[in-house]
Formats: sequence, structure tokens, C-alpha cells
Amino acid sequence: MADRDAELEALTNAFWTVARRLRHGSRQTLAPFDLAPSHSRALGTLLRRGAMRLGALADLLGIAARSATEVVDALEERGLVERTPDPSDRRATLVVPTDEGRELMLRIREARLAETDELFARLSAQDRAELTRMLLALDE
Repeated sequence: MADRDAELEALTNAFWTVARRLRHGSRQTLAPFDLAPSHSRALGTLLRRGAMRLGALADLLGIAARSATEVVDALEERGLVERTPDPSDRRATLVVPTDEGRELMLRIREARLAETDELFARLSAQDRAELTRMLLALDE
């Protein structure tokens, strides 16, 4: 049992060390774009999923509706998203990325890919694929 406990502790420590390194790297990568990680996540979600209501965005991000409103307000103030009437319900609004928001996310994506490539470059292509498979299995 002690070996199993030591193995689990080593796994946990290694996982959190890499997670902290990724978070730190992400903050550094985002710094030149003057975009908070929460704003980047929201904008990226909108680009992947398309226009959506604030409540749906909050659910996807796992944050409170009020927090989603604050994030969207900040993105809208920078011209990265806009609110438009929901064609299926005139009482509701959709959040839509602007062309400027799309362009910024493309630049951020390129920077993040370079950052990720640098971090995982020491792993073989097969190891990266296996790590991806394992992490996706844990996320199910």
C-alpha cells in the first residue's frame, strides 16, 4: 500500500507541476495581447461554438452568470464581441465575436501553439498522442 500511495503522490505532484507551468506560460503568452485568461477562454469558446446567450456561455465556462456578464462586458468594451438580438427570441441577446475578436484569437492561438510545442517538444509524437488520450479519458 505504501508503494501505491507514493506512486499516487508522485503522479499528483507531477500533474500539478505541469499544470502550474502551463498556467504560468499561458499568462506570459497572453500578456502582450492584454487579455485575461478568463477573457481568452470566453472568446475562444464563442469562436468554437458560435454565437450564444450569456447563460449558455456561463455554463460552458463553468462560471456564474454574473461573472460571464462581466467577462462579456470587458470583451465588448475592447470591440472583441458584440451583443445582437436573438432571432429566435427577441427578448434575448446573443454574444457574437467580432472580426477583431477573431483576428486576435488567431494570433493568440499561434502564440499558444508555439508555447505548447516548446513545452511538449521533449516528448515523442507517440508520447504526446498517448498523453492526450489519457487526459481526454480522465475528462470524460
